[in-house]
Amino acid sequence: MIIYHGGTDVIKFPRILQIYKGRDFGVGFYTTNIKSQAEKWAIRQKLSRLADNAILNSYEYDELNSIEKLNIKIFDDYSIEWLDLVISCRQDSSFYHGYDIVIGKVANDDVGETVQAVVDGLTSKEFALSKLVFMKANNQICFCSEKALSFLSFIESKEVQ
Repeated sequence: MIIYHGGTDVIKFPRILQIYKGRDFGVGFYTTNIKSQAEKWAIRQKLSRLADNAILNSYEYDELNSIEKLNIKIFDDYSIEWLDLVISCRQDSSFYHGYDIVIGKVANDDVGETVQAVVDGLTSKEFALSKLVFMKANNQICFCSEKALSFLSFIESKEVQ
């Protein structure tokens, strides 16, 4: 499967960086199989970082072999379990879920507000999930361990506009 990582740098050798905390699935190398999503993220990162380039990195993900050898959690849709994981990862930077790869929906700006309403005690998880069903969602594939990264092979990087 071809997957993408949008950012401001060419990344031939992905790494797990501990500096990015409070993300949906915790610390990891975030990718997607939606090219346009990664391109938009790269442009957003270029603007927010005042960087010179928006870069789309492409990788071959050896999905079949990874399924046999890794601890992978797949969320096909929003669920209480998905919400609990996102809340745990966003609230506690030291939270460790134990998965090598987590695949699921992105808590983008609108979804993030709904998640935050649960965190703040303003709404129930059940009500939040009933709202999330109607929100357009992209996906993310988070590589959470060095072992998981071994199932990625760099293809190319290119600048996007």
